[in-house]
Amino acid sequence: MLDINPILLLATFVVFVSLIAVLNSWLYNPLISFMHKRDEDIKRDLDKVGSNDSKINELHAKAESIIMNAKLEAAALREKVIADAKELAESKLEAKSAELAQEYLEFEQSLAKSKKKLANDLMSQVPMFKEALKAKMSQI
Repeated sequence: MLDINPILLLATFVVFVSLIAVLNSWLYNPLISFMHKRDEDIKRDLDKVGSNDSKINELHAKAESIIMNAKLEAAALREKVIADAKELAESKLEAKSAELAQEYLEFEQSLAKSKKKLANDLMSQVPMFKEALKAKMSQI
């Protein structure tokens, strides 16, 4: 029935071992070396990403500090411009106030002169009014 042939068994064992040796050299070793290389590449890429993250964080912090400094400079510049504008407005206001005060003084002086002239004119016409009044009184 079942006979075990030792030559055939030995031949099968030799073929099996030679197949393992061929597969080991042509398939398994290249596959294992490829997997090791891939693992090293992944590890190296992760290290680069980690260093890039730190660089990105550093650049982000630097950008934030630049933005903060720019905001502070803008606030200082805005305050300076507002102060300059207030100072200019105050100086214009003072100049206009002085000009208006001068015009008011000139107006008061001209009004006083007109008052004196009117008073003098009325005083010069008082005798004429007296005569006209006497004439009216005599008619009554």
